[in-house]
Amino acid sequence: MMSMKLIGSIWLVMAMATVAQDSAPVLDTSGQALQSGVDYYIKPAITDNGGRFTLINRTDSCPLYVGQENTSGPKGYPVTFAPFAEGETVVRVGRDQKITFSASTICVQSTAWKVGETQSETQRRLIVTGIDENESRPTGNYFKINKQADLDGIYNFEWCPTEVCPICKFICSDVGALVENDKRLLALDGSVLPVVFERA
Repeated sequence: MMSMKLIGSIWLVMAMATVAQDSAPVLDTSGQALQSGVDYYIKPAITDNGGRFTLINRTDSCPLYVGQENTSGPKGYPVTFAPFAEGETVVRVGRDQKITFSASTICVQSTAWKVGETQSETQRRLIVTGIDENESRPTGNYFKINKQADLDGIYNFEWCPTEVCPICKFICSDVGALVENDKRLLALDGSVLPVVFERA
């Protein structure tokens, strides 16, 4: 007779496989599905809401933070996506993704996005770059891309890595902008920032 734990594990694997098949692909501005390992620029869906996503030197030292150019234009760095699901080559809505800037920096560390420290004034969690050092489950490096209501091609980021750790309890939150000393940082725990993806 199968134990309840084994049955529960089988059910969880089947449920995750069903989610993987049912998740729609994330589309770029030309209507094509985002592919893992391909460079894309991220920019706000609303034009006067800052520019492309970029690396921000917040403290005049490492690590660098994830943020936006202050104005729309050709500046900013592209990113690549790496789905958590093994063998997945398409970036899908509501699935955990590691997001990494395709850029060289003076900091000797990864340019992967990571949930960082809490900003003291606003109590919002900042998005920084680097590798989550949690050896058992590096949940801090994984973000979801969610579709914005019924608007085609408009999305937002959320930190809630339930694929990486289905049994963990997270304080999930959407990613939005936070202006600090004239720098546009990305942070959790505030208003959502709708975005679009443009192939580099």
